[in-house]
Amino acid sequence: MTTYLDTPGHTYRSLSDEDLGLVHALQINGRASFREIADVLGVSDQTAARRWARLRSAGKLRVLGLTDPLRLGDSVWLVRVRCAPDAALSVGKAMARRTDTTWVNLGSGGTEISCQVRTRGPGPEESPLLQKLPRTPEVVDLSAHCSLHVFFGQDLGPINKRGPLTAEQVAALAPPDTPDRATDTTPPVTLDESDRQLLDLLARDGRAATGDLAAATGLSLSTVRRRITELRSAGALYFDLEYHPDIFRQHFRAALWLEIDPSRLAEAGAALAAHPEVAYATATTGTANLYASIDVATAQHFYRYLTESVATLPGLRHTATAPIHRTLKGPGPYLPPTA
Repeated sequence: MTTYLDTPGHTYRSLSDEDLGLVHALQINGRASFREIADVLGVSDQTAARRWARLRSAGKLRVLGLTDPLRLGDSVWLVRVRCAPDAALSVGKAMARRTDTTWVNLGSGGTEISCQVRTRGPGPEESPLLQKLPRTPEVVDLSAHCSLHVFFGQDLGPINKRGPLTAEQVAALAPPDTPDRATDTTPPVTLDESDRQLLDLLARDGRAATGDLAAATGLSLSTVRRRITELRSAGALYFDLEYHPDIFRQHFRAALWLEIDPSRLAEAGAALAAHPEVAYATATTGTANLYASIDVATAQHFYRYLTESVATLPGLRHTATAPIHRTLKGPGPYLPPTA
């Protein structure tokens, strides 16, 4: 039986009910063993492993081990670029080829680029791209907004909101607690060369066998296990799923910029994060201090979402929207640069 999750913009196709449970489990804990997953799903570990192997070999999804920029002392910038007519596509493709961009979208009728840029250090002066763009002749206008706190995203995906697992099953699979991103004041995690090699491998295959990771890095099995646990517990490493577009359909997508009363920003961000239409939400610098990426079925759904859900957010002062027409680079691995 093929399952269709009928929430606007969150339609999973070509997944059986059994596969959907496995995907939900992996979104919760991408490094969970097949025995742990099987116990929660009520199947054999061989069945869980076989389902995963089929989905992975078909290119339906993969697990990625990714890094939290704030825990590594890096910064994330949401950048909006307006270009001269007919220039946005070429400029956007050039931005997509860069290793310091994690996603690049084309929107607003093909005249605006929105992207996420990661920099070493706290300021935009740390980014060669942000220094270069204002001097690019095709660029008409540019604004950069620093991401301050992620309300939804990173290790959380839409299936966390709509997946089939019960609260008890989710709790059984949940990884060890990590620091609260909003209140954590511990110093950034320091990486050595072996850490970078390990993160490089996990960014390509988050479920790589411990033995393979040890062989590739020259570390012992126990050291690999310990370091993954330490990086994860420190909040520097998390695991996410990358879906094939056939599984996760995004029919109408838009960027949503909100101006919220600062005294109610945390409350509004938490409420926004709970909306099933929201794929990503973060507090940012700037007059529009709350950003979200929206996925819904149609423009009509988007209208209802704006007038029925967004309009009721606490402290809302102003909204701005921009439809996303094309993704030039999707979210994926980011490897911390060497010094």
